[in-house]
Amino acid sequence: MSMADAGKVARPITHRRVLAIAIPIVVSNATIPILGIVDTAVVGQLGDPVPIGAVGIGAIILSAIYWVFGFLRMGTVGLTGQALGADDQAEADALLSRALLIGLTGGAVIIILQAALFAGAFQLSPASAEVEAMARGYMEIRVWSAPAAIALYGITGWLIAAEKTKAVLVIQVWMNGLNIILNFVFVLGFGWGVNGVAIATFVAEWSGFAVGLWFCRDAFLRPFWKQWGRVLDRTRLIRMAAVNGDILIRSLLLQAIFVSFLFLGADFGDVPLAANQVLLQFLHVTAYALDGFAFAAEALVGQAMGAKSVARLRRGAVVTSIWGGGVMVFFALGVWVFGPAVIDLMTTSEDVRAEARIYLPWMIAAPVLGVASWMLDGIFIGATRTADMRNMMVVSAAIYAVAAWALVPAYGNHGLWMALLISFIARGVTLAVRYPALERSARV
Repeated sequence: MSMADAGKVARPITHRRVLAIAIPIVVSNATIPILGIVDTAVVGQLGDPVPIGAVGIGAIILSAIYWVFGFLRMGTVGLTGQALGADDQAEADALLSRALLIGLTGGAVIIILQAALFAGAFQLSPASAEVEAMARGYMEIRVWSAPAAIALYGITGWLIAAEKTKAVLVIQVWMNGLNIILNFVFVLGFGWGVNGVAIATFVAEWSGFAVGLWFCRDAFLRPFWKQWGRVLDRTRLIRMAAVNGDILIRSLLLQAIFVSFLFLGADFGDVPLAANQVLLQFLHVTAYALDGFAFAAEALVGQAMGAKSVARLRRGAVVTSIWGGGVMVFFALGVWVFGPAVIDLMTTSEDVRAEARIYLPWMIAAPVLGVASWMLDGIFIGATRTADMRNMMVVSAAIYAVAAWALVPAYGNHGLWMALLISFIARGVTLAVRYPALERSARV
């Protein structure tokens, strides 16, 4: 580790340091919805609903496939943070190489299996023949940037662990900005239609990957990233696989909760289903706002675990959680005051507006009741206590299932929202129960 990097890891954990990590992530997340809006707006200028539907469903399918590899970012943060905390630059650089190999290989596998993956996706989510044909064309172009998109998960995790979140912000702004510009050029300028949107994203993702590598250039100037005996060391690969496997199982269970929430909500009719979908957007924004502080916890706790410092671990957990909790209280107040107006902006249906207002109190409560689960996720990821995350997610998913079984028949959609928030509380409580064991493991 360079003297500058060693000093960065060892310096006191202050509120300023937490904000320096968190704020670029929050700003970076704020740019994500803009791209989707521009994609829709550009193809909307073609005057045909089919391209809008094709881009929408194609993007959703690819995002869902790529999401399976989301473990790569989380696992890389924890493992790299611990290597940096232990002053083991060789292992930190080797982790970057491992993450890149996994990402590039995973992307290549998706390209090879694309026909089967796309066919399966359309079986689960059928569309009209015209939309499906156009969506396939879109995906068959975009899928060639899958190696870059997935490898960027690893690059992002590595940069977060090194507290280089400004670099993460630059990568995100660069990719989205270039994508937006190319959308206008290819779709409206060259008349390439939906394929133009796909080509714009393909170029943006590969260029984002190149920018990400440039931000990791210090690692490539050192010899450790290409010490293949270390990079491909069986013991280290097994540990990385175990960490990533636990995170994948945890994430699949979490996704199952949200998917079942949507399916159960559909039983109440179109209006409640639409209202739930509107309100879930508040939850997505909540997660985007809290990500920065959860990521800060991942980096700081990971470094503390590597240094075997319980005091630094506790300090990192407490300071990041104070900020996360404060932001969530502020956000809950914002939903209380501005929620009705935001609902009106999101839908023109008076029935959906009225229905969403009925359930809005659940979204006021969600940030406050969910903050512990989100922050503890970050803390446990940094500590790579991923088996605990997996096991407590199993318990929480079971509690959610029981709550939904008991509450939905009695209270309808209110019961469904209660069950979802109970799952948040269960994740927070069960992880909190395991936190003392996490601190004990830092001494080992």
